[in-house]
Amino acid sequence: MRAMVLEKIGQPLALRDLPKPKPGHGQLLVRVNTCAVCRTDLHIVDGELPNPKLPLILGHQIVGRIEQIGESVDGFATGDRVGIPWLGWTDGQCIYCRSDRENLCDHARLTGYTLDGGYAEFTVADARYCFRLPDELFDVDLAAEAALAEAAVAPLLCAGMLGYRSYWKTGDARRLGIYGFGNAAHLIAQVALYQRKEIFAFTRSGDKAGQDAARSLGAVWAGGSDEMPPEKLDAAIIFAPVGALVPAALRSLAKGGIVVCGGIHMSDIPSFPYVDLWNERVISSVANLTRRDGEEFLKIATRIPVKTKVKTFPLEEANTALEKFRAGKLDGTAVLVI
Repeated sequence: MRAMVLEKIGQPLALRDLPKPKPGHGQLLVRVNTCAVCRTDLHIVDGELPNPKLPLILGHQIVGRIEQIGESVDGFATGDRVGIPWLGWTDGQCIYCRSDRENLCDHARLTGYTLDGGYAEFTVADARYCFRLPDELFDVDLAAEAALAEAAVAPLLCAGMLGYRSYWKTGDARRLGIYGFGNAAHLIAQVALYQRKEIFAFTRSGDKAGQDAARSLGAVWAGGSDEMPPEKLDAAIIFAPVGALVPAALRSLAKGGIVVCGGIHMSDIPSFPYVDLWNERVISSVANLTRRDGEEFLKIATRIPVKTKVKTFPLEEANTALEKFRAGKLDGTAVLVI
């Protein structure tokens, strides 16, 4: 099979011809149709996340069809369409798994990081962590501009699901600030607006196009991340990997509000006075996802329906997709079409 392989940190991916993997006990062999590109992929390539599997096939927003089923797998059939997310395996026995916090499992294996992912024609995955993708998800108008339904659905597997976990942590907050109005924010804002929340969008200073896009989506206010919103927020989600946004978001909160850091990596957070945190304000991070998060998000994404915006690339142009993402030259999510 063809695969784009990370062989050394900091180097471009290499197109390689590799043996097609075989499904082991409890696994599915999936023919990859599409795989969305994530900022986490850049963090891995740049060495900002420690100890990846090397050589490594990146990619954890995978849509494909089952080619072969391993032993002891129930509930799937050859040809079924499935989604493969970031969380690829947990031990099921640690204190976190036994307390419904499998996202914190000490021994978790992560797709496209410690397990090979979807920048390839085929991949294997533990069937227990694959999502059945209902036909309704592909029938709705997820993306009028998407070349393929599978390309439109792929971003839901991380930007959507991890974004949904970040959103879930904000609870009943009515006034919600979102810092970094990129792919995840675009999806989660649709969920929040569907649930009648007020969205305050924060972009890079001077990013008029981004602010206009947020307003057109339904944000009640949009401005630079160096600005204060016109009223105090009940919660804020930070999707941009910029630590300096944490104190800024804290200052925008009403008493008892929460700042949720929605990424896997962030630059250092500068010091700030305790008074900014006082009055029971909270800072929380988000780590990985649970299968429950994914199932809940897919249901609501179909009901709304959530719309994605994508730019497709052939598999062999994965490096181009990554560099355009890095440079901020994409108007939508990059998706590899295999």
